[in-house]
Amino acid sequence: MAPPLAGGFSPHPSVLYISSPCSTLSTSQPTPAKQTASCTSSSCTSALDHTHPEAFSMDRCRTQCYEYPTCPDVVKVPREEVAYVACTYRETCNDQPDFLATVDLNPRSSSYGQVIHRLPMPNLKDELHCLGWSAACSCFDSSTAKRKLILPSLISSRIYVVDVGSQCRVPKIIKMIEPVDVFWKCNKGHLATTHSLPNRDVLIANMGDAAGNGKGGFIVLDGDTFELKGNWENECEAPPTGYDFWYQPRHNVLISSAGSVPRRAGRGFDPDDLKKGVYGRRLNVWNLSCRTLTQCFDLGEDSMPFSVKFLHNPNAAEGYVACALSGVIYRFYKCERENWAVEEVIRIPAKDVSGWIMPKMPAFISDLIISTDDKFLYVSNWLHGDIRQYELSKNCKPRLVGQVFVGGSILRGGPVTVCRDEELKCQPEPLVVKCKRIYGGPAKLQLSLDGKRLYVTNSFYSTWDKQFYPNLIREGSAMLQIDVDTEKGGLTVNKNFLVDFGKEPNGPCLAHDIRFPSGDSTSENVA
Repeated sequence: MAPPLAGGFSPHPSVLYISSPCSTLSTSQPTPAKQTASCTSSSCTSALDHTHPEAFSMDRCRTQCYEYPTCPDVVKVPREEVAYVACTYRETCNDQPDFLATVDLNPRSSSYGQVIHRLPMPNLKDELHCLGWSAACSCFDSSTAKRKLILPSLISSRIYVVDVGSQCRVPKIIKMIEPVDVFWKCNKGHLATTHSLPNRDVLIANMGDAAGNGKGGFIVLDGDTFELKGNWENECEAPPTGYDFWYQPRHNVLISSAGSVPRRAGRGFDPDDLKKGVYGRRLNVWNLSCRTLTQCFDLGEDSMPFSVKFLHNPNAAEGYVACALSGVIYRFYKCERENWAVEEVIRIPAKDVSGWIMPKMPAFISDLIISTDDKFLYVSNWLHGDIRQYELSKNCKPRLVGQVFVGGSILRGGPVTVCRDEELKCQPEPLVVKCKRIYGGPAKLQLSLDGKRLYVTNSFYSTWDKQFYPNLIREGSAMLQIDVDTEKGGLTVNKNFLVDFGKEPNGPCLAHDIRFPSGDSTSENVA
């Protein structure tokens, strides 16, 4: 059996089964089994596409991975020319509003790699964090207009709706939902990941309630008017914590992660919070059409399941979840028609260190994305400082084929000394791009549709940025481009590309999520 990691992180998942919509969860052994929950409502019709019989016949338990064709139109999509980046001034001692940056990504442009427009928010200290589209594309068809960008706020719980279709380089705010409406109508707050649903409504995951206590679940916006409709799930089924989610309509399933308790994690990372329920441990499986919680996986105390992604192929009933604190990535997959299972496929070992907040430093996997052809998986290790590229092989065991360091806490010459490292022979060197020293660690990733350019920002969450990377607060964020070898695997920093958010007119700011109006590897959902 594998040993637990620092802080008592357990690597062995158990399964929680739901016997009724409001039942108490009970823990069982990791062996998958059929759950007893079922949908009996006549109005609860399946979202499964019955023209795809393979969706019903997949018995995936301990069998070879699902084989599927890649989308032939991905490579035909034009190269990304602009990016929208969420930027915040919170915790920078600069009382300026957050803003949505428009970045020029056209290498033939005179403003390549520069912020060409800034859309300031009308309020202070929102902490723009995740961005999401109001509509999804089918098979990455760029003719499908994504005209509205949804900007939920992690701290204020305010929601902005931004029009990027009228003038893609000069977006504008067209609607704002105030926190009081979210608090009173939904008893939710601390908003995170956003996706559009098959019925065009917009679903936003939340991390807590209005007081900052842990409370998972989702709120719903009308896909046409963007009015707040209410909660998505039944009140009694809201998980203890929440953050990210993804869904597959043809399998009528939505899977969500855990995150952390906002009120406690919002004060910074405190080792004393370990083993106290501050950091989540559950992976939740939902019936998409019924909006009911059907199955849960306990991935270990303080594992903090964070980033969730399905494969892009609409028939594939599998995906991956990255646990931030345990450094483990699990593959989840469908065994039978109503049963899902998980298995550990990647483990990034903690490092024995001195000069840090704990004697062992976890990788802290802050993001996970999958290429549109489902060939590669990418992860960002915010504390260790590296980005990893794994090949998704047919035997379900991802193979490490690329790695590059773009910052982190274990750099040579820094305050942290690595005493024992299972992977590296020496501490990596600091990264300098276009004469700028890169502080912080890789936080948020975005991949071009052709899979050849990986973009990364280095702000995870302003409070934690200030705690672990104080130089990042002073110098500001950076957005880097990583060149990807899509044939043999491999990652290389493009030394000719740098978006320096330390040179903003209102002072250095922190940059997080990235979106492309032409489509990207995280906002697309093929129905």
